[in-house]
Amino acid sequence: MNEESVALRLGIWGENFEDSSLTEASLSKNSDILIDIIGLCIAARNNDYVKAVIDASEPGDFTLLGHDMRVSASSAAIVNGTAAHGEDFDDTFEGGPVHSGVVMVPAMLAAAERFQLNSADIMLGLVAGNEILCRLALTLPKAIHKSGFHPTAVLGSFAAAFGIAVACRADSKVIANALGIAGSMASGIIEYLGDGSWTKRMHPGWAAQSGLRAYAMARAGFVGPRYVFEGEHGAFKVFAASVKPKLDCLFDGLGEDFVSNTISFKPYPCGTMIQPYIDCARQLREQGIKPADVESVVCETAEGYVHRLWEPLDIKRVPPTPYAAKFSVPFGVALGLIRGHADLGDYTAESISDPDLLALAARVNYQVDPENPYPERFTGHVKVFFKDGTQKEVRQGYMRGGRDAPLSQQEITEKFYANCRYGAHPDPDKVLGICKSIGAMQNGHELIRNIGSA
Repeated sequence: MNEESVALRLGIWGENFEDSSLTEASLSKNSDILIDIIGLCIAARNNDYVKAVIDASEPGDFTLLGHDMRVSASSAAIVNGTAAHGEDFDDTFEGGPVHSGVVMVPAMLAAAERFQLNSADIMLGLVAGNEILCRLALTLPKAIHKSGFHPTAVLGSFAAAFGIAVACRADSKVIANALGIAGSMASGIIEYLGDGSWTKRMHPGWAAQSGLRAYAMARAGFVGPRYVFEGEHGAFKVFAASVKPKLDCLFDGLGEDFVSNTISFKPYPCGTMIQPYIDCARQLREQGIKPADVESVVCETAEGYVHRLWEPLDIKRVPPTPYAAKFSVPFGVALGLIRGHADLGDYTAESISDPDLLALAARVNYQVDPENPYPERFTGHVKVFFKDGTQKEVRQGYMRGGRDAPLSQQEITEKFYANCRYGAHPDPDKVLGICKSIGAMQNGHELIRNIGSA
């Protein structure tokens, strides 16, 4: 290959991406992402999977969000990333789908302390990394999942390396090498779907710490493959062999049209595509439906996520763990119809043993709609058949919290406070104030430590 590589093209853009490139809309979106992710870290801070990753950490002097103890920079990135993604309550980019903030916030906070970045640097890197992660997802629609990998984990390593490099004002050669190095760190298989085990939770944290190390190595002069994306053994062919990369989605309008401004905030702590189904189920419940009268439930769905959220159907109807329940449409529909809500407290050992929930989930089935717009849009549909022969159905052509029905600033703030209450944090007001100061590009890395000790 003699043409300019994808990594270098990104590097050239990243080198020239400056504070003046930041739009008001991007700053507002990324400030909200920062608030949302830090609230989620606090919500999960006492959970067993977070404690396990902390116990496996190396000592150091870097901040764990919601904890007094200090660990190494890479450990801070993986712990905070695991905590933020642990309850599957973090932001999502429709069109990928990928979770970007859950990679980029832990990566940028660890980088800020390691490289003494100010808040303007943090926000610059956060915007740049989120944008590249979302655009990479558009470049390889559905193909990474189809290959058995988690797109957030794979693409997140590149985005974290890129965002950190941009925040550190690296030149194009260093950025390209960081991306090349990150390619050998990108990973994350989706076998967790088979048993509800914990590895999905660590994927964003792994990507964050990989990006941190990839940039540090590139900064020190380590060389990565030039054609890490498009080469014969590059990421495009290894992780997304079933599609031809849509490079126009990666480069067209880059720096002018911020696709990451459409990132969605979840109203429920479960798989992204389940969200509209829960809304539909709740609407039916509000119409006075009684579960005892239900004969069966059928949901139209997209073929693209049947293998993740619907199959194997016998397991999805009886989730083996609370975490597995988060990736079950039948369980989400049952929550909406019976309880009328799906909160952090609804995904518990008690809930997955609730005979009423399980009895209704056992009656939920699906049919594939070949016209479903996934992954460009996430939709919901619930049709209830009653024992008396009547039926009712509700459709929702969008994800609440997504680009077509975004959460308000008040709803994002309320979610933050609810997460802090769930994590029993003593001073959420102080944490929110710190988040807003960083988002407004006031002060810098010294604020991050205050989040840990707040």
